[in-house]
Amino acid sequence: MAIQVLLVDDHEVVRRGLRELLGDESDIEVVAEASSAAEALAVAMHVEPDVAVVDVRLGDSEADGVALCRELRSRPNPPRCLVLTAFDDEEAMVGAIMAGASGYLLKQVRGQDVVHAVREVAAGHSLLDPVTTARLLNKMRHPAEPDALAQLSERERDVLDLIGQGMSNREIAERLFLAEKTVKNHVTSLLGKLGMQRRTQAAAWVARRGGSG
Repeated sequence: MAIQVLLVDDHEVVRRGLRELLGDESDIEVVAEASSAAEALAVAMHVEPDVAVVDVRLGDSEADGVALCRELRSRPNPPRCLVLTAFDDEEAMVGAIMAGASGYLLKQVRGQDVVHAVREVAAGHSLLDPVTTARLLNKMRHPAEPDALAQLSERERDVLDLIGQGMSNREIAERLFLAEKTVKNHVTSLLGKLGMQRRTQAAAWVARRGGSG
């Protein structure tokens, strides 16, 4: 049976290109398309695809591709998610992985790389962009010192734990009943105290330690 694919991208020209690319393969069938997270969730209930190829940024949609992957993976008979993005973003890759995505690939890759990725993900394998992964692993080799946590306030530790769970500033703000701007200030402060530049480093470090406590 052919691998059934759902395409989620807010650019019609991208969806058309992917449909033509994947449609040329005898073992892959594009069964549906969506331009937003809401549309994708509605469509997925009816077609139950094997793989959802999802863009990270979905235009004016309130939910991005990472949040969509998390929602799709929480449903019965969930599709495997392959995140396909034009942005080389370590934070997005970590978020996608923690949301349950099986693959993360940049749109700059060759067409056959996308075909290969769909097959790999459908088979239950994981596939990550090698350049982004290598850079992230390099940063993970230089984690903050454990005693640096002593510099953090209780609220900053709360924020750090939620960063480790893959939450965005908006999600953290909702969880802690804070303004999103306040959360952003906490993130900036705790990164500075831990000697980090990106929240991706903080998320990876929390994962390695099993929490900030």
